[in-house]
Amino acid sequence: MRWKPGRPDLGAHAARFDVPPAGPHLGVTFLGVSTLLFDDGESALMTDGFLSRPGLLRVALGKLAPDPARVTGALGRLGFGPLDGGRRLDAVVPVHTHFDHALDSAFVAARTGATLVGGESAANVGRGAGLAEDRIVVAGPGEPVSCGAFTLTMVESEHSAPDRFPGSIGRPLVPPARATAYKCGEAWSLLVEHTSGRTALVQGSAGYTPRALGGRRADVAYLGVGQLGHRGEGHIRAYWRETVETVGARRVVLVHWDDFFRPLDEPPRALPFTHDDLDATLHLLTRLAHEQHVQLHLPTVWRREDPWSGLG
Repeated sequence: MRWKPGRPDLGAHAARFDVPPAGPHLGVTFLGVSTLLFDDGESALMTDGFLSRPGLLRVALGKLAPDPARVTGALGRLGFGPLDGGRRLDAVVPVHTHFDHALDSAFVAARTGATLVGGESAANVGRGAGLAEDRIVVAGPGEPVSCGAFTLTMVESEHSAPDRFPGSIGRPLVPPARATAYKCGEAWSLLVEHTSGRTALVQGSAGYTPRALGGRRADVAYLGVGQLGHRGEGHIRAYWRETVETVGARRVVLVHWDDFFRPLDEPPRALPFTHDDLDATLHLLTRLAHEQHVQLHLPTVWRREDPWSGLG
């Protein structure tokens, strides 16, 4: 593959940042990568909780730990401050345990009173951070887990290729630690159901397990596309088929396209072409969405949105 210089221009895709805004009830807030806040005003859960977003040099050469100022500032902006003053999250759910997903998950859980929900690798992230065992739930594949107004079902999946840090986290991971210590662990397709009947699939990585989602349904798919633009048309079509088509999603919101070495308080930008090709991904997914009458969007960071609006 011939590498192109620079990175995709998000301005060329400005019309895609059009997920309907949320009203006073259930909404979803995109916080970069595949960190999503599902919130109905009383009950809330967050996927991943990656808010520190350390820079490239720190990731490549140093050790990583949650940045308390960045994480606390972001939680405060969302209305989830320290336990003595802010609201509580019901759950924090890493979709896998690479650092750009799980680095802050236990810290967010500790600050908000949430339960950390995931596989054994996620549990070891929580244990290494000092999270009490009764605040950790190891979810079995396909077993529903109740979290406030939400029911979560975690279906076994695969990370997108290449998985730079494969393997599992077999013992408590104490920060600070190298990025390489945050091995992938269990990769999940996360199904979210709210008591209102609204459903969503969160596919945090652009990999899949064939037929794993058979028989599952979701009105909306939050579809991770990191590295997808380098995989070729055949893989992209298969990925869409095994996720969006299989669950019958009528609206797709793309995640994990942003440069996660950039702080959340700076305008987002796409990953460079050396890492991904968002233009190529959008070109093909636009065709697939048009052919199948599926609405395709990019989310706006910090904006509370309603991806179910207009779906009936």
